Amino acid sequence: MPMNYVKTAMLLAFLTAIFVAMGAAIGGQTGMVIAFVVALAMNLFSLWNSDTMVLKAFNAREVDERSAPEYYGMVRDLARRAELPMPRVYIMDNPQPNAFATGRSPSRSAVAATTGLLDALPPEELAGVIAHELAHIKNRDTLTMTVAASIGGAISMLAQYLQFGALFGGHNNDRGGIGMIGAILAMLIAPFAAMLVQMAISRSREYQADRMGALICGNPRWLSASLARIEKGVQRIENEDAEHAPAMAHMFIINPLNGQGMDNLFSTHPNTQNRIAALEQLAQELERNGVNLAAGGASSGPARSQTVTRGGSGPWG
Repeated sequence: MPMNYVKTAMLLAFLTAIFVAMGAAIGGQTGMVIAFVVALAMNLFSLWNSDTMVLKAFNAREVDERSAPEYYGMVRDLARRAELPMPRVYIMDNPQPNAFATGRSPSRSAVAATTGLLDALPPEELAGVIAHELAHIKNRDTLTMTVAASIGGAISMLAQYLQFGALFGGHNNDRGGIGMIGAILAMLIAPFAAMLVQMAISRSREYQADRMGALICGNPRWLSASLARIEKGVQRIENEDAEHAPAMAHMFIINPLNGQGMDNLFSTHPNTQNRIAALEQLAQELERNGVNLAAGGASSGPARSQTVTRGGSGPWG
């Protein structure tokens, strides 16, 4: 089992432990269950409508084989190699190079790329980006992050309950058994710790999507080259839609918000150079095993005859 899967499972277990400990200390089983059910309901609604909400937030328009033949065809070919149902394909009219995938399941998923991405990347690098997004779909990362958000949201609700109890005298310290100092620490530390764990899970899923995406497209260096190119574009070009919806920034292959890029506890994305280094390590491992990466040997690679160009014959119609 890949290490990132193990890491994700451990982080989810730790997040659950925080929730159970805090719920038992504050509200007992009843309070814990109520907080979790409310948070789960809110996040299940988000999961069920995730594709519609995020695509609408970024003004994405759906394209098909007639309106965007090269782009649509590349998604179709890579989805077939990934053994996935064909996702819906979208374009965002945005000059910043970036992309994301969304959807509650592989059978109801979507891939969206900006016009800036389709303009900037050669076919091999674009294939790397699309493969990365398909890897998120295959790994059901939207569901994973919804589970993490549900537990994190329940922890925050318990902290708010504790805060109101402290302010209005509704919390019985004799029953709770944690005392005033413990209550203050729980209010401040538990939600903060839950946020850090959620971000760590997000970074872990990005590393795993990089690895699987590299194998889907056939060459880890195609993806690493695209990451470097996208990061430069993100630093130069502002994404106004993302700035207005920062809570959705974690969905993109590179954080679209200005001032991001640190691989630290407070980042939803790993540092790009660390991702590139991991992909280079994977490329070297494949080459040592006799894989010809120049020909997209880790898979069958994107069609070399494909070109994705802007204009009447390009993917924008």
